Amino acid sequence: MDESTTAASVPATQEATDAVASARGLVKVYGRGEAEVRALDGVDVDFGRGRFTAILGPSGSGKSTLMHCMAALDTPTSGSVVIDGVEVAGLRDKALTRLRRDRVGFVFQSFNLVPTLTARENITLPMDIAGTKVDQAWFDTVVDTVGLRDRLSHRPSELSGGQQQRVACARALASRPAIVFADEPTGNLDSRASAEILGFLRRSVDEFGQSIVIVTHDPVAAGYADRALFLADGRIVDEMQQPTAEAVLDRMKGFDAVGRRS
Repeated sequence: MDESTTAASVPATQEATDAVASARGLVKVYGRGEAEVRALDGVDVDFGRGRFTAILGPSGSGKSTLMHCMAALDTPTSGSVVIDGVEVAGLRDKALTRLRRDRVGFVFQSFNLVPTLTARENITLPMDIAGTKVDQAWFDTVVDTVGLRDRLSHRPSELSGGQQQRVACARALASRPAIVFADEPTGNLDSRASAEILGFLRRSVDEFGQSIVIVTHDPVAAGYADRALFLADGRIVDEMQQPTAEAVLDRMKGFDAVGRRS
């Protein structure tokens, strides 16, 4: 039996029965008339609690748009998003801010660190803004897991790209969010730094029960995940459980072949 199954044939699994984040009928349209672009075209998806999911697809497939809508960073044109039991649609600004702050972690490809703050201050920034006390034991666990203990007093300009991304990952996890989204978290890193970041994300799922979703174009990165979703033209068109880098690469070659024929 082939490792991948089409989205239409995927049965109800743990992803649906114990979902930490879900979307139903998700549509995102940019522009109007002839300039209209349908970035998401009726997506139904569940992200399981304590699971690592990779989202892949060709450029323009809608994978980053899906992540931003799922993380409540963008508003869908229609459809629903539920994060940790909370329906996002209709939330007022303050409630939406609390949801993002307390239940969602986000790792940006460009790190998004504050240059004037130390690594420690960048990690605790969301909690400092919220006025919540830092759980020192958990902070120490995260810092030691990402190997930043001797870099906490350094500012971003004094850190390598890999170290900056580790700070960004630690910041996303420090408040114990329900789910962490990472947009191309290894896109600006070399292979060694990428392996360190992906290894940390994998450990955060296996050892701490964290829920992780990454957008990536890298089959190696997808090989760290429990599940890979493939997008094309704003729709989920395939799914793979326990993906390997080789199987993901073969599936992505299939997308390239379709693109050349069309």
